[in-house]
Amino acid sequence: MKIYMLIVSFILGFILSAMAQATSMENQTVQISAGSTHSLVLKEDGSVWAWGNNINGQLGDGSTTNKITPVRVSGFSHITMIAAGKGHSLALKEDGSVWAWGKNRYGQLGDGSNNNKSSPVQIFGLSHVTRIAAGGNHSLAMKDDGTVWAWGTNIYGQLGDGTNIGKSNPVQVTGLSHVIMIVAGESHSLALRNDGSVWAWGLNDSGQLGDSTTNNKNSPVQVSELSHVSMISAANNNSLALKNDGSVWAWGENYYDDLGDGLIIDKSSPVQVSELSNITMIAAGSCHNLAIKKNGSLWAWGGQLLWSVRRWYEHT
Repeated sequence: MKIYMLIVSFILGFILSAMAQATSMENQTVQISAGSTHSLVLKEDGSVWAWGNNINGQLGDGSTTNKITPVRVSGFSHITMIAAGKGHSLALKEDGSVWAWGKNRYGQLGDGSNNNKSSPVQIFGLSHVTRIAAGGNHSLAMKDDGTVWAWGTNIYGQLGDGTNIGKSNPVQVTGLSHVIMIVAGESHSLALRNDGSVWAWGLNDSGQLGDSTTNNKNSPVQVSELSHVSMISAANNNSLALKNDGSVWAWGENYYDDLGDGLIIDKSSPVQVSELSNITMIAAGSCHNLAIKKNGSLWAWGGQLLWSVRRWYEHT
């Protein structure tokens, strides 16, 4: 997402801390998702809460009024996963249906229209979904059969259907199966297959697809020389992968040393993030990245650390 994500993420911790104190043990926060200028929280009871910019209705409370404290997304329950995009939001219900609200100029809500929605609408023709992801102005869904579906803007091929034509209804990503995880960057998409390989499509001007080129792709290509991957993450123009051995690999834009190699040069194929090992979780930001070690410590690198530093890595 955009650089605003830093502000959202920084404030997020304080808000969630206050929420946790006021929330009973039976209704804990189970997932958070930060968009460009808004945030979502999924609670244990299946309800969704939102705050921040609401100009496009991305908070889902039936209004377009900004909120500085969390409001409940209207008429919503039994949610198992959430995803916040640039100006839109997605939610996955336990019955496998997908719901969307917010900005819809490019069809990213998947309801067949281009009209913004300030309350959730169901994406019809899409069922048996197990995972969702929200990009800048496109959306992804993974079904229980391992196929991937996409909708929204497609100018760079980020829908992966072999065209560059936007879609306001879900279309299947071509030639991709046995997928176990999906993530969306600003204008590119990634998928992890059950064999540990990573596939990418969409914008590639900074090498964020990792196929050793900087040519955009409108259908999936395999990320070069990368295997045994257990987790993936994507941000504006860079991508991350976590291997089974606990090592972290990165590729794409490197202006803020997002890739953690200290060189400030974009990479079109994966490079290992040095000095990091025993990692169990990763998260990519617009100008920075985060990783959690087995011992629970949090590590950050890039241009958006919590203080001004000259070292490439900081233990927070």
